[in-house]
Amino acid sequence: MEKQQSTIHFGNNSLLPQLFGEYDKHLSKIEEKLSVITSARGNAISIVGEETNVKYAEKILESLYKKLEKGMEINMNDVEASIRMAVPDFQEEPLNNSNDTLFDEQIVIQTLKKLITPYSNHQKKYIKELFKKDMVFAVGPAGTGKTYLAVAVAVSMFLDHRFERIVLVRPAVEAGEKIGFLPGDMKDKVDPYMQPLYDSLYDMIPVEKVQKHIENRIIEIAPLAFMRGRTLRNAFIILDEAQNTTPTQMKMFLTRMGEGSKMAITGDLTQIDLPGNVQSGLDDAIKRLEKIEEISFITFNNADIVRHSLVSKIVNAYDVKK
Repeated sequence: MEKQQSTIHFGNNSLLPQLFGEYDKHLSKIEEKLSVITSARGNAISIVGEETNVKYAEKILESLYKKLEKGMEINMNDVEASIRMAVPDFQEEPLNNSNDTLFDEQIVIQTLKKLITPYSNHQKKYIKELFKKDMVFAVGPAGTGKTYLAVAVAVSMFLDHRFERIVLVRPAVEAGEKIGFLPGDMKDKVDPYMQPLYDSLYDMIPVEKVQKHIENRIIEIAPLAFMRGRTLRNAFIILDEAQNTTPTQMKMFLTRMGEGSKMAITGDLTQIDLPGNVQSGLDDAIKRLEKIEEISFITFNNADIVRHSLVSKIVNAYDVKK
């Protein structure tokens, strides 16, 4: 096939070292994945290869450059994510040929500590649905950003005065929430199981502000059992590890939703810790509610995993039946 050549010109030379990466490693990754050859001179990058791949490389570099223009930093994860989003061949499940539109649309979540952008097309769709719909279910393997992005959107909308409170909920330990044997008061017993939620918050809000908001009950992190009998108004509410709820618990949680509130429900149906004869409340809710137009359902897959590159390979290995 005949080779094509294209040249991209960038306005700010000072951003190019970050765009190229140390020892041009970002350019090398694009060359490796797309079978193109790049060469830089001044503020221009020349790309040679098959026409389609040259166009993909152009889109990837332009997208990364836009992030740098906004003051964001980029690393190899960003480069690999841009490749995944731009090139259908690297997507395990392309979004109905809509990846061009999704890739071209820049989405940035503003928090107090950092700007957060999606690392896959499913993440991009998920963020859009979180802003648009009052209830969103997100299902998929660990490391796909289900809870992290929900917390990011919650923080962003809270900072924009769209909500008065953030409520983060988890089933403590297992569905039965047997935490009585642990030492300390209730907070001491529960906190170890809530730590992933604290970690997400600390990544987006300074620790002292998180603690102050918790003391003032502006941010609440609580086990699912504490939700019974409450009505949560003007709040962004997130249920994490929802696969470990029973159908009764899930119904109880969903009906806590009050006026002016939004809910995100996240879980991994391959990691259910319930006894074998107990149906997951997450699975039950999806089947019962899937036809309600006001509720959105997002399904992530292994291609959306954004942790260390080994994590995706590990998940894939465990998915293979012996």
